[in-house]
Amino acid sequence: MPSSSSSEKESDNQIEHAGQPPMNADEELLHKLGYKQDLSRSISGFSNFAIAFSCCSVLSGLTPLWGDSMNNAGSMGVIWGWVITGVMTTLVACSLAEICSAYPTTGGLYFWVSRLATSDYVPLACWVTGWYNWIGLCFGITSIDLGLAQFIASIINVWRPDVNTSVYMQYGLYVGILLIHGIINSVAVSWTGVMNQGAFFANMLGLLIIVIAGLAVTYPLASGEFVFTQFYNGSGFSNNGYAFLLVILQSQYTLSGYDSAAHMSEETKNSQKGSPYGILNAVISNAISGLVFLIAVSFMVKNFDQQITSDSAISPQIVQVFLDGVGQAWTMVFLVFVMISIFFSGSALTLGSSRMVYAFARDGAMPFSSYLHSLNPNTKSPVYAVWFNVVVAGIVGVLYMINSTAYSAIVSVNTIGSQMSYFVPILLRITVSRKTFIPGPWHLGMFSTLIGTISCAWILFTCALFICPTVWPVTPDNMNYAIVPFAFIMILSTGYFLIWGRKWFKGPVRVVDGQEVIVGEDEEIIRNDDYWNSEKREIQGN
Repeated sequence: MPSSSSSEKESDNQIEHAGQPPMNADEELLHKLGYKQDLSRSISGFSNFAIAFSCCSVLSGLTPLWGDSMNNAGSMGVIWGWVITGVMTTLVACSLAEICSAYPTTGGLYFWVSRLATSDYVPLACWVTGWYNWIGLCFGITSIDLGLAQFIASIINVWRPDVNTSVYMQYGLYVGILLIHGIINSVAVSWTGVMNQGAFFANMLGLLIIVIAGLAVTYPLASGEFVFTQFYNGSGFSNNGYAFLLVILQSQYTLSGYDSAAHMSEETKNSQKGSPYGILNAVISNAISGLVFLIAVSFMVKNFDQQITSDSAISPQIVQVFLDGVGQAWTMVFLVFVMISIFFSGSALTLGSSRMVYAFARDGAMPFSSYLHSLNPNTKSPVYAVWFNVVVAGIVGVLYMINSTAYSAIVSVNTIGSQMSYFVPILLRITVSRKTFIPGPWHLGMFSTLIGTISCAWILFTCALFICPTVWPVTPDNMNYAIVPFAFIMILSTGYFLIWGRKWFKGPVRVVDGQEVIVGEDEEIIRNDDYWNSEKREIQGN
């Protein structure tokens, strides 16, 4: 295993290869993993962290669902649910960071699977993992941008209560936000990295202002007994334990999407350290800041019945808490920071998702792969992949206008997809590749199997939970429909693989000196570019 010091030293030196331009350590590693340096490697480890941080930022994830969670389990349930989820997600992030340190590629999770699975199961395992990952990221864009549209509508309601901010108006706002995110992520990645660094500092400033000003201005504050000991079951279920578990949806939804750090690996300097640290630090920093935020907001609740459970309260309910506690002026300040956080979270998810689609299309596993695996010659960004995700997210958002509980279902699908894409590589790491895995500079050592086992158990538990009902009694209007779109997409994609895809998709394809070989078969040239393209077209045509 290479030492950290040798890795850092190597990253500063240029490595000469006969007949080829000089490559630095990052490009050399990428070459060994089978890919050329096509993307612009121009962002720092901090920018990588900032992108992952924005994807799972507290203000963007907690604020839209906070009121529902308070109604399900009260302040005590929300706080302890966050603590438990934060600890368990940190363990999952540790397992992912270890694998990322060994294989820092834009393909991320599905590429890792190609190195961890047995050769017979590599194609199917990569295909399924990639589609899990894409579903999680795409539905994440939808949920985040819809959340921003809801907050814009709530601001309109604060200043103009006479305006009808219907779901149709909110969908129109949502489409506008998607278009802006598409434009932002079509520019050079170096600019995107700077924007996400700014978003990180804006997020932390917003958290400080909400916590400090909120506690200082709100009077009277709630009691410590209310904040730390009150449990309220407004879910309709008679079992308080199940009601408590419902708050995990809010917490796990917030702490997901941090795998975007892995998808930015091929654009990150010193990627074997920068990307795993981006994953881990994004989760830990958000877990700690989220706990502070939740405690502070609970102290700001002045009347639980009127602000949380009443049908007349402004939605999202946290806006009502701000309005009653600090007044219109401070509420506007708070919401500006919340909206900035949500906006850049959606932008970061669009960025990470576009890189995942670009990498997946590089191996022919996406519709329109020849277009999606292309870079703009000026910005070196996968512009087609960006707009593909924007269009799909716009279509998914239509569900919000059809059913009143669609937002919760979209949140659930986002979380299930992300969690399942984490599950496959971790499971393979601790079972199939337990003795053969060669770690990178960042690793868990003797604790890898233990932490991986706990992580897999947690992921399966949360995925099962997120397809369960969230309200009782269950009716056609409030039923959790998350399993429907998730199963529909996975059945279509897996069916396509079994009927056609298995004939040509063999997993990630290494590009070595103008030729392509299947990952894991380095000694044998399988096909060159021209032959592979014509053979693939012939199979698909049949």
